[in-house]
Amino acid sequence: MVDTPFTSDVARSARPSGHPLRPITTLRDWLDRLAGSDRLAVIKPEVSLAFELAAIAKRFDGTKATLFPRPGGFVTPVISGLVSDRRWIAEAMGVEPRRVLECFQHAAQNPLPWTEVKNAPVQEVVHREVDLGKQLPLPVHNEHDNGAYITAGLVIARNPSTGVQNVSIHRLQVSGPNRLGALLLPRHTSMFYEMAERSGQPLDVAIVIGVDPMTLLASQAIAPIDFDELTIAGALHGAPLPVVKCITNDVRVPAEAEIVIEGRILPKVREMEGPFGEFPQYYGEPAKRHVIELTALTQRKNALFHTIVGGGLEHLLLGAIPREATLLQHLQRSFPNVRDVHLALGGVCRYHLYVQLAKRQDGEAKNVMMGAFAGHYDVKHVIVVDEDVDIHNPAEVEWAVATRFQADRDLLVVPESQGSKLDPSTRNGVGTKMGLDATKPLDASEMKFKRIRVPGEEKIDPAQVVAAAPASSWRDAIGGNLFNFR
Repeated sequence: MVDTPFTSDVARSARPSGHPLRPITTLRDWLDRLAGSDRLAVIKPEVSLAFELAAIAKRFDGTKATLFPRPGGFVTPVISGLVSDRRWIAEAMGVEPRRVLECFQHAAQNPLPWTEVKNAPVQEVVHREVDLGKQLPLPVHNEHDNGAYITAGLVIARNPSTGVQNVSIHRLQVSGPNRLGALLLPRHTSMFYEMAERSGQPLDVAIVIGVDPMTLLASQAIAPIDFDELTIAGALHGAPLPVVKCITNDVRVPAEAEIVIEGRILPKVREMEGPFGEFPQYYGEPAKRHVIELTALTQRKNALFHTIVGGGLEHLLLGAIPREATLLQHLQRSFPNVRDVHLALGGVCRYHLYVQLAKRQDGEAKNVMMGAFAGHYDVKHVIVVDEDVDIHNPAEVEWAVATRFQADRDLLVVPESQGSKLDPSTRNGVGTKMGLDATKPLDASEMKFKRIRVPGEEKIDPAQVVAAAPASSWRDAIGGNLFNFR
């Protein structure tokens, strides 16, 4: 393992004491780390795959990852909630929480090409006949989901023209023993498929289940077309990612993964998929969508199956951090005085962006808003605040809006603009964007917006100032019955 440019930080707030500050490069090492710090709950064996598994995982969401032995009677265990806390992601990255976006940006700007190997743990067992219902423990998550879904599968496809790969996560409905229904949003996998379909050809893909946290995070990078996200994973690891060629196609997959399902997206074929519980906390509606025909399944001898509960913290945070890193870099090109960005949990880590700005000109905040809207079409509402506002504290952001924003002066509305197709309030992805300038006017008098503070408050250690006597003895503390009151 090679140190990254960020491994000199001491991330005490992000990791238990005693752990070396290095990125985690395998899933099993991460499970060891979680287990060794009481952040992995091993559940009683043989829970039901229909709702019970997801219900338990969601109850532990954000506090502990979960491991389910023999779920539904299957030999293969299920794991969930692996990166359901920002501090965990920082720990797996090997940096302080405040440097997560910087580290991800550095990896995206300095990718490491993968290295190909001939033999890989993920191909220890090869099934050339695929029957998903018999070979894998497939959970059903939310009440109205249309059956079992693969939710933590990295879909890897190759550009039919250039051969360069793309990595992304798509919801995959189990439609038959060797058939999946896939929602492909208008991004790179969809573009590759359209190229193949125009030629009447299927698009070869691989679905990778069970990877380390950094490879999982890299899959969500907002990268240009013909930029293989596995090279970002290598940079986050500090060493090239080992990959192996699939058995039935030319896609390269992480050699240390747990499970790989090989297949092809069929041309000119659409079948019903959905509903499915999505990140906005609503169901994606059923519709005719793309179909993947499966050609092989390979796995480790003792594989683990990773599932992400739809709408849970793991689902939200995996999308948030790469987007934040991309949006911060995008905004700082034009506005170097943008200090930080944050996709708020209340905006499902996609729709609400908070921007911290060292304001130089009145009106500048509105330009920043327009830049943010152009940075990713999912961004729906932008709130720009001053440097003294902690954008990771939603109460502070709301306070800034309450005391520094006036709707007739500081509101920006952009109607009929592209948004998220998964936002149910839009018209098939077309909606209205809104920006709020919650910054102070530059010409305001010094005392008008000066925040109150009690001198010395931040230095007080409550443990040092509280008297040793219990609170019930307060009468003795003030001199017994001196005032004779009850």
